[in-house]
Amino acid sequence: MTTRLAELDHLIVAANSLEAGMAHLEPLLGVSFAPGGRHLGFGTHNRLLSLGPEVYLELIAPDPGQPELGRPRPFSLDEAWIRERIAGRPRLIHYVCRSRRLEAARTVLAPWSAAAITMRRDDLVWRITIPEDGKLPGGTALGGVLPSLIDWGDTPHPCTRLPDLGLRLQALEVGAPASAMEPLRALLGEAPALRLAAGEPAQCARLQSGNRTLVLD
Repeated sequence: MTTRLAELDHLIVAANSLEAGMAHLEPLLGVSFAPGGRHLGFGTHNRLLSLGPEVYLELIAPDPGQPELGRPRPFSLDEAWIRERIAGRPRLIHYVCRSRRLEAARTVLAPWSAAAITMRRDDLVWRITIPEDGKLPGGTALGGVLPSLIDWGDTPHPCTRLPDLGLRLQALEVGAPASAMEPLRALLGEAPALRLAAGEPAQCARLQSGNRTLVLD
């Protein structure tokens, strides 16, 4: 059995605004997002939704209440290709994997993985690989299919505080170019709920709600 250096932690769905994102997603999913918070100094805020005991969905958007930043927003939110993708509706743009061996995991994803920085929201503290330029790993060429990495350290995982509304992640389907497939498999092994396929960069999440299958892309 392949030892995994990391496992799926959360999906990132981006929207022009939290209000627009919730207005689109809540009727589609049939559930309401839990409050999130503001990422001060990074220009974003979020809402959260449990997808099971250890996986959640993060709806993220630019925070209009924060002053002009000295750095780009994370996850390429300030780049034209992401702004174009989310112009009509919220879109699944990325995913984050957690690891207690962050430096080893970063080595597997080199040269695409950035150094880890410390972030805070309310009483939550974590380390995450976000570069100074805010770009997703591999930029537009890889389209967000290589994960960012996170280590929650001693902070309780967000899922421990989210209501369980019965929504579950069936599968995250990731299409990746050949250059990205080997590091992905080395990082994640045969990770549950993650389906990798060689091809053009693409991401699609299949969620289960009762007897309904819901698709986010």
